[in-house]
Amino acid sequence: MPELPEVETIRAALDPELAGATVIEAWGHPSAKFAQAPAAIGRRFVSVGRRGKYLLADLSSPPDPHGAQRRTPHTELGPPADSQLVVHLGMTGVLSLRPSRTPGTSHMPPEGDHVRAWWALDDRRTLVFSDVRRFGRLAVVAHGDYSGLPTLAALGPEPFDPMFSPSLLRAGVNATSRTIKTALLSQRIVAGLGNIYVDESLWRARIDPRRRTGLGRHRAEALHGAIVDVLAEAVDEGGTTLRDYRMLDGSSGEHQHRLEVYGRAGLPCLRCGSTLRSAVVDARTTVWCGSCQR
Repeated sequence: MPELPEVETIRAALDPELAGATVIEAWGHPSAKFAQAPAAIGRRFVSVGRRGKYLLADLSSPPDPHGAQRRTPHTELGPPADSQLVVHLGMTGVLSLRPSRTPGTSHMPPEGDHVRAWWALDDRRTLVFSDVRRFGRLAVVAHGDYSGLPTLAALGPEPFDPMFSPSLLRAGVNATSRTIKTALLSQRIVAGLGNIYVDESLWRARIDPRRRTGLGRHRAEALHGAIVDVLAEAVDEGGTTLRDYRMLDGSSGEHQHRLEVYGRAGLPCLRCGSTLRSAVVDARTTVWCGSCQR
């Protein structure tokens, strides 16, 4: 599943590509997860942001013929953003920009299996959302209104936000009796972590993922630093491609070549040489070092 580094890589590529483009046609699979795609028709892309694992594309309405504007932050691209296209890639979702087809045939869905939604732009390109397993979803909402998306509304702080501190991390972990891995995956303590980067962070911080007892100050500081460093390194390398994830241009990320524990069960620990262990922890396959991580 794409995690924060992968979604951030896609966001950074999409933002300059979509800014200023207007949706002239759209189609969404009739299932509830994708049916709202046409609600973006007639709206202009202002910018593309991210919250946790969600892409948030700010949209502006067509100019009011009577000159009235809603009182929202203005941008250089014309009318201010008053709505958002929210996209969650799920496990296998992929976004791509394709040249539009021959004029007059754009009502036909773009070619390719597993296309779940598309948005034809006024610059003769089409933004396409493909999803093999259909665990992704999208919605068009009033700007900042996530009341219909409770998981997004309840996200914890961003890991690169100064608000996310070792003390906040410690308080969040110590407030639950769940395993520390499950607590980090909940998205409530910190947003954007998934299975890959939780395993990597816990290994760097030398913490057993099955741990249920609270964190002391020093361990919290070590874990906080590990989370920030692991995510920053993965963003710099375009994310981790293990199977489905691709960048906007279709290329793979590079961080899979730097993974220190995830996917290495049965191999020597890169720190101490002990054989890495694997087990299912709260329904998630987990890899750790039984010697290093206590």
